[in-house]
Amino acid sequence: MLNYRTIIRILGLILITAGIFMWLTIPVTFIFREKDALQFFLSGAITAGVGALAYLPFRKSRMELNRRDGYLIVTGGWILFSLFGTLPFILTRSIPGFTDAFFETMSGFTTTGASILNNIEELSHGVLFWRSLIQWLGGMGIILLTLLILPFLGIGGMQLFSAEVPSPTPDKLHPHVKDTAKRLWLIYLLFTLAETIMLWAGEMGLFDAVCHSLTTMATGGYSTKQASIAYWDSPYIHYVITLFMFLAGTNFTLSYFAMHGKFRKIWANEEFRWYLAFIGGFTLIITLGLFSTSRDGLEPAFRNAIFQVVSILTTTGYATADYLKWAPWLGVLIFILMYFGGSAGSTGGGPKIMRIVIMLKNSTQELKRMIHPNAVILVRLNKMAVEESVVTNVLAFITFYGIIAVVSMAIMSILGNDFETSVGTVAATLGNIGPGIGNVGPAMNFAEIHVLGKWYLSFLMLVGRLELFTVLVIFSPMFWRR
Repeated sequence: MLNYRTIIRILGLILITAGIFMWLTIPVTFIFREKDALQFFLSGAITAGVGALAYLPFRKSRMELNRRDGYLIVTGGWILFSLFGTLPFILTRSIPGFTDAFFETMSGFTTTGASILNNIEELSHGVLFWRSLIQWLGGMGIILLTLLILPFLGIGGMQLFSAEVPSPTPDKLHPHVKDTAKRLWLIYLLFTLAETIMLWAGEMGLFDAVCHSLTTMATGGYSTKQASIAYWDSPYIHYVITLFMFLAGTNFTLSYFAMHGKFRKIWANEEFRWYLAFIGGFTLIITLGLFSTSRDGLEPAFRNAIFQVVSILTTTGYATADYLKWAPWLGVLIFILMYFGGSAGSTGGGPKIMRIVIMLKNSTQELKRMIHPNAVILVRLNKMAVEESVVTNVLAFITFYGIIAVVSMAIMSILGNDFETSVGTVAATLGNIGPGIGNVGPAMNFAEIHVLGKWYLSFLMLVGRLELFTVLVIFSPMFWRR
């Protein structure tokens, strides 16, 4: 049975948190002497006010959450945050249309990075900061942030953690969810601060450095420049951002081990070794391809290759080059990377490296089972047998992902897009990547997509960010039965 009082109470708490974060943009408007302070104050007041109206009537209810409650809170929280997150865009008239404002907010909060804006550099600093902040919040998850508060309210949070971090093997750094959330957020903050300092030390101003650090660690990809990272013709900036995209796409548990000097545990992690292998292999091939097909030297070829590979594989979506202008076969390699995703336990989207590895291992083991039908042949990861339920979950995820992708491509084609653009829009949004192929490549955006297409792609962003099952289970009749 669903605990509606607790669900409404926590959703109210999420909106209060969102409203407070909206107010963080007010000092930015004062620093740059802009006139958006009132709009941001009203946005935060409306959001926090609605949240308070939902929270206060049920503030004394003390009920444990079950798994179904967790799914509903996470999905509802994402939708509510995206709905109210449109207020700063609408009230400042940066994005006057509700559909476009919702698309931009959902894209930001799900860390997709697909944009409808053609005038990014004309936006106020307050709006640019809010645009970056929603990605940073979505990267680690507003629900994870709320977990820091839930224990003080007498509400258990494991169900939220499971729904928010639905990887095949969710890692907890501490038996208590609250302490796990604290450690994850501390690592997230430290990396964000470190990148800000390093970018500022280069050729990037402090404001741009802060915004890009927020969106890099979220693997979101929103930039303060229309040309994205290509705006800065600086190898130093490109390599710094590449490094932090790589870290953001790595399991944060491994970052925790690194900070405590446990480097053997990092190398012992099989997913991490595959992560390195995929990045290294694709980078090498694309570097050689760019070097042989262009007049650029080896270093620019390597820099563009590794930046784009890490950006797409981790689903960040930044760009230093338009890969659609490369040799067609290189563009195909980039497109293949759109179906990888970051590591489990990272801020990256997509299917995740761990699922790809388990699927590949199960496929090869199936060949052995055909030859030795009576043998017990297990799928192993990190030298341990993977439970059959986990393998089944992975195969179901890959199947659902493929079906949703194909059906969505057909829907986008019906809405008037050519085949390449239909494929590109779905890959970019379902995988939370940002840029795609066709008319939504890295040098273009989603502004010309049909209004129905924008709403459908917004749904795909949500489904992709919460890794399919968290959202799809709500549409199951069994979910609503007692």
